[in-house]
Amino acid sequence: MKVVSLFSGAGGLDLGFKMAGHDIIWANDMYADAVETYKKNIGDHIICEDISKIKAEDIPDCDIIIGGFPCQGFSVANTKRHEDDERNVLYKQLIRMIDAKRPKFFLAENVKGITNLAKGKVFQMILKDFTELGYKVKHKILNAADYGVPQTRQRVIIIGVRNDINFEYIYPLPTNSKNGKDGLPKWISVSEAMAHIPDPDLPNDLPNHVYSKYKLNFNGYLGHRPLDPDKPAPTVTARGDNKGGVVILPHPNGKRRMSCRELATVQSFPLNYEFCGNNSSVYRQIGNAVPPLLGRAVADVFNQYEGEKKNV
Repeated sequence: MKVVSLFSGAGGLDLGFKMAGHDIIWANDMYADAVETYKKNIGDHIICEDISKIKAEDIPDCDIIIGGFPCQGFSVANTKRHEDDERNVLYKQLIRMIDAKRPKFFLAENVKGITNLAKGKVFQMILKDFTELGYKVKHKILNAADYGVPQTRQRVIIIGVRNDINFEYIYPLPTNSKNGKDGLPKWISVSEAMAHIPDPDLPNDLPNHVYSKYKLNFNGYLGHRPLDPDKPAPTVTARGDNKGGVVILPHPNGKRRMSCRELATVQSFPLNYEFCGNNSSVYRQIGNAVPPLLGRAVADVFNQYEGEKKNV
């Protein structure tokens, strides 16, 4: 199906949709480095512009609109979050485009913390806004570790099916489980995921395989907690705005921080996915991304609609 992507970032969600066989025909973000990363790995169909300045008629018609609208105002990683944060209204641009383009489906992704902001009032308002566009709306919190990502990243996936479309979106079944129950493989650990990655201090040809020299201080705070190599990593985060600092997970060896390449692997990006910009920018792009394997899992469900149409 033809897909339009808003707030695309470095392309994690889009890569997942591409892996599932969908055609991304137009994308948008206003973070220049992320747009360059997207162009380098996915395609030139991305526009670097403030979405509020883009006219709906300049965007092609599509079957699905997807968007991980900016989450800094919602995220539990943002200790200054507030329901009046101006970034919290950016989802209105997603609303505007869905209303104008009337796709068969939409998918909106955000952090788990959005569900309890202002005691849940903000999230209920968002769901109401989506529903009033004429869509059957549902949501579910998914853990990326359940879909082969070596990270316990929980995200809310909001799905909209246009009222005239006879299709029920069923969230994908897990491919992995915490303890290997139900015959599924166990969650992928950090050590498993990074076993094939060489030491960044030794000669190698991996892109973005450099790490921050910011001192490790295991004091229990975010980014300063030891990692258990036999478990998935905690949530990779990009706390801070485009000018602030980022939180970088320590390497399981406890001697340094993860390289950009290692962090991208924890996010399930392929080894050849090359990020543009300086190290801080790359860390931030990775932290803000949707893990591609989670993206592929939620995107693949839409292929069932194509199958149902062929069987009619």
